[in-house]
Amino acid sequence: MTASHMLIAERLTLGYGDRTVIEGLELAMPPGRITAIVGPNACGKSTLLRSMSRLLAPREGQVLLDGGLVHRMPAKELARTLGLLPQSPIAPEGITVVDLVGRGRQPHQGIFSRWSAADDIAVAEALDATQTAELADRAVDELSGGQRQRVWIAMALAQQTDLLLLDEPTTFLDVSHQIEVLDLLTDLNNTRGTTIVMVLHDLNLAARYADHLVALVDGGVRAEGEPVAVLTEDVVRDVFGIESRVIPDPMSGRPLMLPIGRHHMTIAHPGEKP
Repeated sequence: MTASHMLIAERLTLGYGDRTVIEGLELAMPPGRITAIVGPNACGKSTLLRSMSRLLAPREGQVLLDGGLVHRMPAKELARTLGLLPQSPIAPEGITVVDLVGRGRQPHQGIFSRWSAADDIAVAEALDATQTAELADRAVDELSGGQRQRVWIAMALAQQTDLLLLDEPTTFLDVSHQIEVLDLLTDLNNTRGTTIVMVLHDLNLAARYADHLVALVDGGVRAEGEPVAVLTEDVVRDVFGIESRVIPDPMSGRPLMLPIGRHHMTIAHPGEKP
């Protein structure tokens, strides 16, 4: 099992230019658990992950990792503990899959250290886990969107950090690969104790796979806690502005959200017109 690390946002205010995206946010990520951050577009989900990984400096407040200020930590030291898979990452032109995944080992390289057998093993395990080993010698820019996403996840896994932040890791993936990726992250959490924090758009997948849900709206936390306490009809209405019904998921027992649209179908009783 990996070490448990505390990642905490205190009085965090974030923004771009004149626009404030998050204001006065207080949030602690449960160590050794899977947290899913959900919310509407432009509510600050990706901005929060960028700040927690020190890519975006706070206007006010701070992000703490085990009591130390994230934005004052040496970059390589932080990268050995915390990994980030951003939204829509860009690979260098012509780079092969195996070389890109190998870049996940950079935080473990010293000034004079050379590539080792341990690095080979980490890369091979990451390729196998994401089912991208057969793509190892192909150029990343030749791959489909779903294949590229799995390769980026492989690079994050090769980094072998105790904390892993992922911004929409199921983007571009079909349903089967979405499930494979979330199963993979769950395995990583179960076997190594890796703390997973991810942004997801699919509320039902978030509720099924996460131990802890955080619902953001208008730059603040509307609700957080176990999925059954967060994915409620009231929260869905407040956060997404839609009516819904929330029932137990017959597969997991977790909450399952069924949206109600303006043209939702009703089931007619025998002898009645629908």
